[in-house]
Amino acid sequence: MAPEFALALRSILDCNVRNELEVKEIEAPANLAKHAVAFSCDVRADSVHERIDLGTGRLVLLWDEEPQESWGSRFRVIAFAKSPLETEIGADEYSSGMAWSWLVTALDANQATYNSEAGTSTRVISTGFGALSNQSPHAELELRASWSPLDTNLAAHMHAWQSLICMMSGLPLQNEDVGRLNV
Repeated sequence: MAPEFALALRSILDCNVRNELEVKEIEAPANLAKHAVAFSCDVRADSVHERIDLGTGRLVLLWDEEPQESWGSRFRVIAFAKSPLETEIGADEYSSGMAWSWLVTALDANQATYNSEAGTSTRVISTGFGALSNQSPHAELELRASWSPLDTNLAAHMHAWQSLICMMSGLPLQNEDVGRLNV
């Protein structure tokens, strides 16, 4: 393993995890870069006292000796986050921009240094028909984003991703009550 990637990986594995979340290492996609690591994140249903919409996400860290030109770095973070929304909020055309704004806010609040950010936000409103016609309409907000970290301390990026999933699920940006990453 390249020393630069090992250092970045150690910073992720040593970072704290919010108690509302379950974060675990999962199999990374193959053939995207020389080194890759991936994590899943889910809001824990037992972590809240009131009903919230439970978010989920995936994060992949890539490292390559010869990065793609669009990366601007040997590192690239690829993030995915999804959460149900209230149908009225999902119907608002401006709600797509909320997820991107939350990501930038989370990265800045965690002092993550990055460039070459890119992403898409998708709103889905579902209505049931036939055997599903008794379901109420529901909405989801999904963000797919990537950016290039500018140093090997990736803990700030991991914290920002956790914050994004929490904000999309109706939880606050920051939480003082954190635990350790279980890998």
